[in-house]
Amino acid sequence: MSIPFVDLKTQYEALKTQINARIQTVLEHGKYIMGPEVKELEDRLSIYSGAKHCITVASGTEALLISLMALEIKPGDEVITTPFTFVATVEVIVLLGAKPVFVDIDPDTCNIDAALIAAKITKRTRAIVPVSLYGQPADMEEINRIASQHGNIPVIEDAAQSFGAKYQNRKSCNLSTIACTSFFPSKPLGCYGDGGAIFTDDDEIAQTCREIRVHGQSKRYIHTRVGVGGRMDTLQCAVVLAKLDRFDWEVERRIEIGQRYNDLFDRAGIDRVKQRPDRSSVFAQYTIRVPQREKVQTYLNNVDIPSAVHYPVPLNEQPAYRHLCCSDCTPISMQQSQQVISLPMSADLAETDQFRIVRELQAALQA
Repeated sequence: MSIPFVDLKTQYEALKTQINARIQTVLEHGKYIMGPEVKELEDRLSIYSGAKHCITVASGTEALLISLMALEIKPGDEVITTPFTFVATVEVIVLLGAKPVFVDIDPDTCNIDAALIAAKITKRTRAIVPVSLYGQPADMEEINRIASQHGNIPVIEDAAQSFGAKYQNRKSCNLSTIACTSFFPSKPLGCYGDGGAIFTDDDEIAQTCREIRVHGQSKRYIHTRVGVGGRMDTLQCAVVLAKLDRFDWEVERRIEIGQRYNDLFDRAGIDRVKQRPDRSSVFAQYTIRVPQREKVQTYLNNVDIPSAVHYPVPLNEQPAYRHLCCSDCTPISMQQSQQVISLPMSADLAETDQFRIVRELQAALQA
């Protein structure tokens, strides 16, 4: 019997009453754009994260784009980030005419290597965008320290995969100047379409982001800046509100399941992405490293165990971006991209299924 890679069906069955009721309420009041659920969700997410402001937006990509626009990133500016991430992190930089400057990753965590950032800062550096990869925040204290030493460069945490995680007892999305998350369905906290949010303690940045998401309006038909159509639909906000009722339990379960994977793979001598003791992961993906990955995936597929690769090609090797940086500049990213493989992970993953996954993986490696 096939094991789902992300078990959204079981999650829905557990929350069916709450989700259906929330959706029905929106259908009845009919305020599909900027309805009351939008403000309700923003208030609850702000309280949950500890950030002063939360601004919901149309997607995690829009959250990054609007944040960069709020910082007035423009052609000729440089933005430091990692090549080992989903393309959205970099495409928004390029869309604004700025240049992504790639910093290689830490081989244990696959997060950006903070020790390499300072050497890449120039007089044109306008922002640093670390990615909280696989659900674990990067070394945000060190990154913030470096940014502060070089003229208070704004730091944007790309927390698309890490909502619910912690770094030194502070929650992801409240660790830097700005944070952006995604509510794509497979994320730890997901909706049933696209959605995202921006977090900040800065009043001016928050107001700017609110205006940008509604075509640069300060009030109706008064456009004080260039903006985008970046609002999160009321229906999607309603879905996330329903899921928030169960989210603390889901985070605990993800950590429990992730730790069990860790223990099993460590005993089996199988290499995995590591977690640092000063931070928690919500295991948006559970990722290991294997030789001959394609053969391993084929074996797993034949026994009905799905897998995925996040990410098979570093961004500086992608056709649209390879002119920005040679692969020799990021050897660890290139190495990891050829070995990482992600396994089924969700709060509803049964322990028996988890043991089966590990057994079959061991068999795949022996084969």
